[in-house]
Amino acid sequence: MELLLNEQPLLCRNLIEVEENSLSENTDKIILFEQTPIPKAVAKLAIPTILSSLVMVLYNLADTYFVGMCNDPIQNAAVTLAAPVLLAFNAVNNLFGVGSSSMMSRALGCKDYETVYKSSAFGFYCALLSGVVFALLCGIFHEPLLYLLGADANTAAATGEYLKWTAVFGAVPSILNVVLAYMVRSEGSALHASIGTMSGCLLNIILDPVFILPWGLNLGAAGAGFATFLSNCGALLYFIVLLYKKRKDTYVCLRPDKFTLERHIVMGVCSVGIPASIQNLLNVTGMTILNNFTSSFGADAVAAMGITQKINQVPMQIAMGLSQGIMPLISYNYSSGNHKRMRGTLSFTVKISQGFLCAVAVLYFVFAGPLTRMFMDNEVIVGYGIRFLRGFCLGMPFLCMDFVAVGVFQAVGMGRYALVFAIMRKVVLEIPALYILNYIFPLYGLAYAQLTAEVVLAIAAVVVLVRFFKKLEKS
Repeated sequence: MELLLNEQPLLCRNLIEVEENSLSENTDKIILFEQTPIPKAVAKLAIPTILSSLVMVLYNLADTYFVGMCNDPIQNAAVTLAAPVLLAFNAVNNLFGVGSSSMMSRALGCKDYETVYKSSAFGFYCALLSGVVFALLCGIFHEPLLYLLGADANTAAATGEYLKWTAVFGAVPSILNVVLAYMVRSEGSALHASIGTMSGCLLNIILDPVFILPWGLNLGAAGAGFATFLSNCGALLYFIVLLYKKRKDTYVCLRPDKFTLERHIVMGVCSVGIPASIQNLLNVTGMTILNNFTSSFGADAVAAMGITQKINQVPMQIAMGLSQGIMPLISYNYSSGNHKRMRGTLSFTVKISQGFLCAVAVLYFVFAGPLTRMFMDNEVIVGYGIRFLRGFCLGMPFLCMDFVAVGVFQAVGMGRYALVFAIMRKVVLEIPALYILNYIFPLYGLAYAQLTAEVVLAIAAVVVLVRFFKKLEKS
């Protein structure tokens, strides 16, 4: 039997061994999900996830920072204009990462290990195929894509070079390392997921100045793209090695023979993943519209908008990381029927997230100027940035309930509710607000569209969650 195990393909524990040893090998995970005090359990799961989410922002922040050191608005604008394409990766990440991890966590709560294996294999191979298709489409439709992103004669070349490395060559490693992080996190190994993501970020920070700055290869935006590509490859390699070494102790199964199109697997993953993916595509649409509006005011305005968006993403990703971090805990206890622990987890998370976002909003409003100047010491760009950042930060206190509610919906398999919130956020509220506010207050009104959406969604989230838990109590 031992010989056969050693000869198996990578990354999956023998099913017989799982059934015989699952209780002993996974005692710590069961204790974490069922018995550990809520603050401690949330911290153990959420802190690594927060770090992972923060690291994803640091990828882009590093690119923006080092490209900004070139003091060339065109190079900085290129990174900003390409952002919707990189954000579009998250559509695939959410479809197969969020979808598979939610299915895996719910199956673990029911002790249905076969479903866990099949869900992870399905998510991985579908993500791999999607990454290949994404890369091919970006390569074939290069010119129309640049036009769609709002690039003009001045910014097209730099934007194209950045996209070549981050999208054409980089789609597969970028997507796979995020999807694998979701899967590893779903079985309670949040620390390993965080380490994998952070390893890529650290590599990016090291490589960026070498490829971007004049004292290095002086490649500007193209160098930033190349550094991002290499760092994503590094993160993916970490997860492959990790899963190989843990192949007897992990529920993440990447064996080709476990890939299946069984209806309950496909529907279980897609019922959560598709709404999460659509949510992201709507975010891409909103960002593209925002960048197109901003580009009509020149490269300086685009650079300032890009910088302030990246700064604004830091607390947003921390709050989102917190909501995603508790998803395995919510999923597990929902499936096992421990609704009291679910409610306690949610209440604790809301208090922490709300306090943090309110504090950051105040700091951003007061220090908008110095924060913008960190990325580019250009008075015109800093002037734009101050007004943009102060507009963005006003929406922060309302993000908490929106993020937490969507996290709960995804965790318990209520993907349609997450989709409704996504449609409300972008189609009904934020995108119309971009058009209206830009008409009333040209350029500067764009920064207040997020506030318009999040106020309404925060109220809706409270109403829906209260009704959801009342329904659970009656069931």
